[in-house]
Parts: sequence; structure tokens; C-alpha cells
Amino acid sequence: MRVFVSADMEGVAGVVRDEQTDPAGRDYPLFRRLMTLEVNAAIEGALEAGVQEIVVSDGHWSGTNLLPDELHPAAELLSGYPRRLYMGEGMGPGFDAAYFVGYHASSGTRDAVLDHSGADPRLVQEVRLGGIPQSEGSLTGYLCGYFDCPVALFTGDAAAVSQMHQFCLTVEGVVVKESLAHQAARSLHPELARQRIRSGARRAIERLDNIPPMRLEGTVELEVDFVRTAMADSCERIPGVRRIGSRGVAYAGEDYVQIYKLFLALVDLAQAATS
Repeated sequence: MRVFVSADMEGVAGVVRDEQTDPAGRDYPLFRRLMTLEVNAAIEGALEAGVQEIVVSDGHWSGTNLLPDELHPAAELLSGYPRRLYMGEGMGPGFDAAYFVGYHASSGTRDAVLDHSGADPRLVQEVRLGGIPQSEGSLTGYLCGYFDCPVALFTGDAAAVSQMHQFCLTVEGVVVKESLAHQAARSLHPELARQRIRSGARRAIERLDNIPPMRLEGTVELEVDFVRTAMADSCERIPGVRRIGSRGVAYAGEDYVQIYKLFLALVDLAQAATS
């Protein structure tokens, strides 16, 4: 059995402020270690459930957060940026389950910690598929579903877990903290959070038959609202991309992998437009 792990940092127990997730931040070394330990807890639970192969994709910032020498030796690590599939890099045919560890809710979600949508919150205001607002969890979840792989485990704050259940009700959710404000939370002790993640990862495999892959059928309409008009100005130059409103662009297609890649390219173009 093969498991794919996609890891973020904003949903890790104890993480509450932007500077804690920023490699330039004073306390970043502590929180990258906590991120690594939560991923290890998920790996340990998977191994207890009989999983033989585990691939971990570092999906925060530039993808160089997880500590390679402290990551569980049973896992292979995908890191660095840019990567063709970023948070979903490594996903492909043959995986039996996906674990999303340390994830957060989408931008504008009430009672969420460090909520943002699919990229730097200074770039993207909202992402929609078929008119429905998406989170990083759902965007990457549909990528997994394209390859018939269900998102079996999702960990983060209470709002993020609740939001993911709207996309896949039966996903094994592990709540490690509750929001007090956008940059404040009531969090479990990291050791207790890891215990719950380990147990959740084991249960996710035991319940796998009841967790369907997240799939999109037919033509999919991607819409991205940026923070600034200049970002949309730059992105609408891509063939097939059209302008919607002052700060938004849209694209329609049937191949979700290509749509996912296009979204990542749009984000990079938006970033370039700020320089």
C-alpha cells in the first residue's frame, strides 16, 4: 500500500502568526521542526496500519521546510520550488491514500487560523471551481482524485477540517487547534496533537473503503480573483485565459491536471507582476 503526504505549516499545532511560518522569522526553526514531527506522526500511523511506501511533498513556502535528517526514514521527501505540481508534486497513478497534514482554510473563512487560498494571501483573494470557492485542500484533493486516490486524512484547525468535510464528508479529520482570530488560536500541546494525528492516520487506512476520491467531471471552470488589477493584467495574456471583472481571470478545460498546473502558473505570473 502506498500513501502520499502533502504537508503545509499554517495548520500545525502551535502555529498562529505569519512570522512563525516565514523562513525569515525569528521562531521559524522551531515551527519547521513541529511541522516535521506532525508529518512523522502521520507516517507512524500509516506504518502501523500496514502501509509499505510513503512519499512526502513539502508544500509550504518554497518547499524547503521539513527537516530531512529528522523526517521518518520510511518516507521519501519531495522538496524545493518551483515544482510542476507544487503541493501535489509526487502524486500520480498507484497511490492508495493521501494525507494532508498542517493544512488551513480558504481565504475569508470565519473562525479560521491564517486562512488563505492556494497561494500567498497578498496575491490571491479567491479561487473557484465551477463557481464554488476552493481551499488548498480541495484544489489538491481534486488532483489526487484525478488519479483515483482519496484524501484519507486531513489535519489542521477546526475551521479547516470542517471546510474539508464539505468537499469529502468521510475524510478522517484531526483538529489540532481552534481559532481565536486570524492570527490567534487555542492549540493542543504539540505532543498531544501528534498522538491524535498518529491515531487518525491509522484509522484513515482502516476506513479507506468508506472514503471516496474527490472527482470533477466534464468541463471545469477555474476562476481566480487576484488582489490587484495588475496581476490580472499579466495573467490574461495566456492563451485561453479570459478576464472576468477588474481583478479576475478564468479558464475552462476538462483535464484537471492541466487546470491545476495553470493555476500555479497564474500565481507565479501574479507574483512577477508585483515586482
